[in-house]
Amino acid sequence: MTPAQTGKMGELAVGYYLEYLGYQILDRNFRIRGGEIDLIAVRQEELCFVEVKTRKADSVESGAEAVNRRKQRLIIRAAGQYLEKRNLSENDWYIRYDIAEVITLHDRIIDINYLENAFDETDFHDNSQNFY
Repeated sequence: MTPAQTGKMGELAVGYYLEYLGYQILDRNFRIRGGEIDLIAVRQEELCFVEVKTRKADSVESGAEAVNRRKQRLIIRAAGQYLEKRNLSENDWYIRYDIAEVITLHDRIIDINYLENAFDETDFHDNSQNFY
């Protein structure tokens, strides 16, 4: 299985996982110049921007570790553009930035570690930058 196929398998699994938990998937692979959000899901007033990282069981770096500050900034920026494009107000939602770590062994998913509120935009506020 190619890395792209493995990543797609992880994204599909997390989508099913979220639907099982009562979320509705609004969008997949939302792209802007310089960034992408793997899954955008909603449940009641929660609007979740989800980064999916699929890793082999023996990987040195975890999925969460791979979502560094630069990647977090790109996701936050893409989320702001998503809100603008869909005419959604951030005041109407509890916005979360989640990370889903998908662990594989021999091209099969053996675990999903879902991290709610893995990071947020307040981590980047320094009064000089606007990420939306």
